[in-house]
Amino acid sequence: MMYSVQHFHTLVDVAMGREPADLVIRHGQWVCVQSGEIVPNTDIAIKDGRIAYVGEDASHCVSKDTVVIDAADRYLVPGLLDAHMHVESGMVTVTEFVRAVAPRGTTGMFIDPHEIANVFGLKGVRLMVDEAAVQPIHVWVQVPSCVPSAPGLETPGASIGPEDVAEAMTWDGIIGLGEVMNFPGVASGDAKMLAEMAEARKAGKVIGGHYASPDLGLPFHGYVAGGAEDDHEGTRLEDAVARVRQGMKAMLRYGSAWHDVAAQVKAVTKLGLDPRHFILCTDDSHAETLSQQGHMDRVIRHAIHEGLSPMTAIQMATLNTAEHFGLSREVGMIAPGRWADVLLVKDLREFFADLVVAKGRVIAEKGDLLIELPSFDYPEWARRSVHLKRPLQADDFRLHVPEELRGEKRLMANVIGIIENQAPTRHLRLEVPVEGDEVQVDMERDLAKVALVERHHGSGSVTVGLVQGFGFTAPCAVASTVAHDSHHMVVVGTREAEMALAANTLAEVGGGQVVVKDGEVIGLVELTIGGLMSTERAEVVAQKAAAMLDGFRACGCTLNNPNMQLSLLALAVIPELRISDKGLVDVNRFALVPVLETV
Repeated sequence: MMYSVQHFHTLVDVAMGREPADLVIRHGQWVCVQSGEIVPNTDIAIKDGRIAYVGEDASHCVSKDTVVIDAADRYLVPGLLDAHMHVESGMVTVTEFVRAVAPRGTTGMFIDPHEIANVFGLKGVRLMVDEAAVQPIHVWVQVPSCVPSAPGLETPGASIGPEDVAEAMTWDGIIGLGEVMNFPGVASGDAKMLAEMAEARKAGKVIGGHYASPDLGLPFHGYVAGGAEDDHEGTRLEDAVARVRQGMKAMLRYGSAWHDVAAQVKAVTKLGLDPRHFILCTDDSHAETLSQQGHMDRVIRHAIHEGLSPMTAIQMATLNTAEHFGLSREVGMIAPGRWADVLLVKDLREFFADLVVAKGRVIAEKGDLLIELPSFDYPEWARRSVHLKRPLQADDFRLHVPEELRGEKRLMANVIGIIENQAPTRHLRLEVPVEGDEVQVDMERDLAKVALVERHHGSGSVTVGLVQGFGFTAPCAVASTVAHDSHHMVVVGTREAEMALAANTLAEVGGGQVVVKDGEVIGLVELTIGGLMSTERAEVVAQKAAAMLDGFRACGCTLNNPNMQLSLLALAVIPELRISDKGLVDVNRFALVPVLETV
């Protein structure tokens, strides 16, 4: 924002009573995150979207034209900030994500659009920046750093390099560099990664981290030395401790499928580490989670349940975040000069925003949005992103034994093992029977097929492997064009015909997620923007997403949010084993491994 003498003059005049406020909130309990106090009998006076006065009595700021709200002794809480998230994970556009979360008390989001960047490159990021700029809440954008996320191990839809990062750093609304996922590259001195990080530092922007390895030895130290300033990939107590000791902010995430707060928050509640260096975030939230359970308010409730005091939990979702991104002059606290982002909350432990004020405007009450959101038109190229060489057939999903291994009666398979509620997978080695020149699924051992269909360039490539952990008990298949990070099409199934039907269905609708059982589509979410996002309202997408989850359950799957697990099967930067269009990726070694080997 450009400041002027008049800007300060106006706020001073309102604070002194020489000019009336636009809005005054009276008789609240001030959750003063900057001092750690709850101050009773507090009024707030707001002018031009900013806070001018906070104190016992704002009656001197009131005129006949001032809107006055009686807080009736409710808590006055700063608007909640999500420090790290991907809008695309909600399967809706920026506008529709805001529609879902603003009534819940989220007034600021730090988004990393590396999903759409992996499909469209920098022009996809520009789309997100432009849409973010017109929202009634604050939406800051990080420039994706790893497009592709695993160079040489996958074929991306687009790429972003140091020159692109340098250009984007000049755009309004850009807050920093998105999570640097190529942690082995940083530790080994990869020139491209270090150049991108240098561009962010030259621009005075924050460098987002992503160290998804349990190894806290020299590779971790090398990664931190590269400049990453935060990290949300920790899952253990020792991860949180190590990051904070090395000068990083430990971002504790609680999304739809990644539940990493409980283990790491003990660094504060048990070990007594300084909570100023801990931040709450969601990373990935599914549309149904947003619709049914909430967003950052949900994270606050969970963090308190895990032992944090309400004040500390709120600080981790407001002030700590603002200070980390250099925005404490703008947001993160209720204080003069800051944007008037204020929540009225009755009970801090059962956190629910009765009223939401964002940028000085009442935008929601009792969970209902009170304002119209801006329209945003996506261009035609953004709606056409699924390119198959031809319709797929059952034969495309057969797992053939390589010529050199034919004749073997038993083979050893490298299998992706699902870990419920966590992003990492296990690298399993399982003996599999051979029938003719094929390896079949084995539902008794929960062994299904996983395939990666290249969908950006129409190459016709289909890579087939094995996965364990979905629990399918019927002839079925699930497929998604949300397939982090290159976002090809990932398909998991127990019968090849269903896998082909699932893939072809997504090609016909322009992308999305689908469940097929016994030859019929029983769940479908159409995601026409980049194969990642729907232009429909969040509640509509949530209903379709719920039908998807019902479809998973109808196929025998009991995982929590299995569509999130499905979407990460190709994420070749998180250990241990993933699938790409080039084959199976051993992420611990950043190398391709065969699906089948001799026993």
